[in-house]
This record gives sequence, C-alpha cells and structure tokens, in this order.
Amino acid sequence: MVRQKTLSYRRRPVRKNNIMVGGAISGFLILICAFLALCIKIGFYGGYADNGTAISREISRETAVIITDTLPWNLILVNKWNPLPEEFEVEFTLLSNGQRVDKRIYPDLQAMFDDARAEGVFPVVREGFRTHDEQTKIFDDKVKAFMKEGHRRKKAEELAEKWVAVPGSSEHELGLAVDINADKERSTNEEVYSWLAENAWRYGFILRYPYGSESITGIDYEPWHYRFVGKDAAAIIYETGVTLEEYDKSLQL
Repeated sequence: MVRQKTLSYRRRPVRKNNIMVGGAISGFLILICAFLALCIKIGFYGGYADNGTAISREISRETAVIITDTLPWNLILVNKWNPLPEEFEVEFTLLSNGQRVDKRIYPDLQAMFDDARAEGVFPVVREGFRTHDEQTKIFDDKVKAFMKEGHRRKKAEELAEKWVAVPGSSEHELGLAVDINADKERSTNEEVYSWLAENAWRYGFILRYPYGSESITGIDYEPWHYRFVGKDAAAIIYETGVTLEEYDKSLQL
C-alpha cells in the first residue's frame, strides 16, 4: 500500500548576482531584447523553420525566461532561468521505497512501470520529490566534490550547475520529475534507459534533458531524468524532438 500526504512548501529565493549597469547600457539591452523577441516571433526561436530546415536552437538568457503562470500544472517550467513559484503545495504519494511523487502523476507512473516489467525491463524510482534543504545538500556536495579536484569555488559551482540544479530551480522540488534507474538484480540501466526513451511518452513522461540540448535546458544529458507533462504534450515533444522550454515557448507565441 502507499500512503498519501500533503506537503506545504515555500520556495526560497534563488541566488542571483547583483549587476549594476548605467542608463545607456540598460537602453541598449532593451533594444537587444526587443530584437530577440522579434526574432522569436518570426520563427527563429529554434527547432525548424517553416520550410523544415534545421536552425539554431541555442537560447540566450534573455529569451530563456518563460512566463508559464497561465499554463496547466503539468507544463510549469522550472530551470535555472525559471525558478519555482514562491509558494505551492504538493500532495504526494509515498512509494514503497520511500520516494515521493506528486499524486497526480502516480497512476501513469505505475502503469509505465507495470508495462515495462511485463516486457522484462525492471525500472525503479531512484529519486522523486526533494525538499529545498535536500536539494541544497546535493548541490553543495557536488560543489565540494569539484573543489576537491582542485577547482576554486566559483568554478566548482559553475561545473556543479551542469549536473545538479541550483536549489530553487530543480524539477525535483516540483514533484513532477523522477530519476529512474534499473533494479540491478533484474535489468541494466541501459535496458531501462532504452525502454524509457522509446515508450515513456505514451504515459505522459518526457526525457527532460536530451543529448545536445544543454544550452537550452541548462543541464547536461541525463538519460535517467523523466518529467511528467501529460500524454498530449509528451506525444508532441517526442515526435518533434523539442525540449519543454521550446514547447512552452511555442504556446506563448
């Protein structure tokens, strides 16, 4: 059996650098942002142009901020440029191994696991929901690991951000993301990753950090990290090969 709990969670502010600029520079940046916005509007945001020709998908910091307040809960965007809402509540399901997920994604997650096991592949949820404090510890541990390799703190933090989301900007704090590995006694990680890459979209989950999309997502390729977005959105994202950032952005154009 699984237990249901409600967790009230208040996001802590994400660390930001304080940058002072003069009026002239601010005006110039405004013009640049306006130009970028125009480029987005006319179809140069990323993915494919109207004629199907592949174009650049790299997103600048100015174009990466996406307002998703009007989007449904399953499409809320969380990354290094788009932190978690100031306040939100998670009603979660406690899994048999102690991990937690948003209760709304549990039925599809269970169905996905049941079907995978029926085909001889045995996944497990290694990481689900995390509190802000848990995310902070994971990030700090990664920074310390890079510092032990000889990097200064600033460089160590930059390297850590490629592998671990800064606290306040992690999907694990949202409750809609899961890290999925294999039950090592019955499957290999490669078998699980391969099955998920081909089938997860059928259950509303997407590979959140695809290979080659680091400049868009802000996170290096993670074949184990899956995010629930719903079956309709997952089908489109899977078929077009875009990221959640690009999909959400397209809904606002």
